[in-house]
Amino acid sequence: MADPITLARPYARAAFQVALGSGALAEWSRMLGVAAAVSGQAAVHAALTDPGRSWQETAALFSGLCGEEISEQARNLVSLLAENKRLTLLPQIRSLFDQLKASQERSVDVEFVTAFPVSEEVSTALEQALKSRLEREIRLRASVDPALIGGAIIRAGDQVIDNSIRGKLDKLAETMHT
Repeated sequence: MADPITLARPYARAAFQVALGSGALAEWSRMLGVAAAVSGQAAVHAALTDPGRSWQETAALFSGLCGEEISEQARNLVSLLAENKRLTLLPQIRSLFDQLKASQERSVDVEFVTAFPVSEEVSTALEQALKSRLEREIRLRASVDPALIGGAIIRAGDQVIDNSIRGKLDKLAETMHT
């Protein structure tokens, strides 16, 4: 079977083109977030994959669960996904859509994980350095993970900088076992 991301990509691109054309990127991102959250529920997933239900019934059920949170255009996407038995791809579609949106907006989400809390000045300095290096707007999300022991991990899109003590110990252990 094909990778879910590969299957989701054309739908995400189509939704992105519709949203871009109507100037509703933020609204589509929100709607896809709602739809992805609904499809991620175990009971909903079971209903979506029920072979005894027609795609029209599945689309109607799903649209009903989303209620007024999704537009008529989003309902059309839901119908298309239901017809092609792809409603379970909504989390991947949303993720790909948000990547396309970030690229369009020249922004990137950055996760900054440290072993200990850092000051606002350090976060601001990191944000400015990344903005300069990546030439994009930065949306920094900082968190603390004591398991790192020390140092930090920075994730920006598909780039990862692991300068944590835990990461270095793991690498050392890997080297010793080979």
